[in-house]
Amino acid sequence: MAAGPIGIIANPASGKDIRRVIARASVFDNQEKQAIVRRAIAGAIAAGATDFRYMPDGYGIVAEAAEELAAEARFTAVESPQTASALDTIRAARQLREAGCSVVITLGGDGTNRAVALGWQDVPVVAISTGTNNVFPGLVEATVAGAAAGLIASGGIGLHSASRQAKIVIATIDGERDDLALIDAVLLAENFVGARAIWDPSRLRLALLTRAVPAAVGISSIGGLVHPLSDAEDGGLRLEFGGRNAVYAPIAPGLYRDVPVASATIVPEGEPVTLQGPGVLAFDGERERVLKPGQEATLRVERSGPRVVDIELALRLAACNGLFRGELLEEPHGN
Repeated sequence: MAAGPIGIIANPASGKDIRRVIARASVFDNQEKQAIVRRAIAGAIAAGATDFRYMPDGYGIVAEAAEELAAEARFTAVESPQTASALDTIRAARQLREAGCSVVITLGGDGTNRAVALGWQDVPVVAISTGTNNVFPGLVEATVAGAAAGLIASGGIGLHSASRQAKIVIATIDGERDDLALIDAVLLAENFVGARAIWDPSRLRLALLTRAVPAAVGISSIGGLVHPLSDAEDGGLRLEFGGRNAVYAPIAPGLYRDVPVASATIVPEGEPVTLQGPGVLAFDGERERVLKPGQEATLRVERSGPRVVDIELALRLAACNGLFRGELLEEPHGN
């Protein structure tokens, strides 16, 4: 099996947005992210990884962890414009692809992983949640997440045997560049992007979801409480908002609201959903693109997104193949 470097992207801005003010979301500080990165790297090294490429940032999240473990592996920073915006992540993802990385470890939320996918759409990813909306990345111990990445990077297990390609929403916007969402694309009755996060249900007009999860937070939870849909199932869920029927849903951590939902219908993969401005398009919980009056956008669900590593499956395959078993170098004490 072909081996390659492990990429690491740790977003210093994740876990710090306005939802700490309007809701009860937790804060992930950069010291904690650095500790998570150290554990992930240690797990990857234990599984045989020796080569790492990473996105640099002004806080040295990965750089300081790499310095501590420099005697055990090789670490190389990719070039970054360091704009303190999603552009850094997009550029880094492109460079990790060009460097031949076999898998990328990400620290962030849905927005961080969306930016990674904008740079590398079908990126093989081990996603560790440190953000706010956590539908795409899971809450997992970094040590074993790193080990799963290390098994793939060292050739111990095959990527395709321990991963599945995720669905995404492809957005085609008249006269502008295409965009994408990992979980949900939403049309809002707004005139400008503003503070980015969505927290006013009365502004919701239409959404197309790749997955609708009752146990999630945000737009996905609204769909999940009406018509659950997993990533493993085909198609997407179209939500039309408005009317007198409401769903009581968690639109942000610690924040439930009544959300008026007029209809929820399954849309086959590839079938277009057409929108027309004025309004604002939000992707994965953040307002991103302004639609001018009369400007059209088309949304489609496709299974062409990141290849997400199943961490538990990767470790199970390794266990079945005896990859962590061996002879003791010394006799146990007392024998």
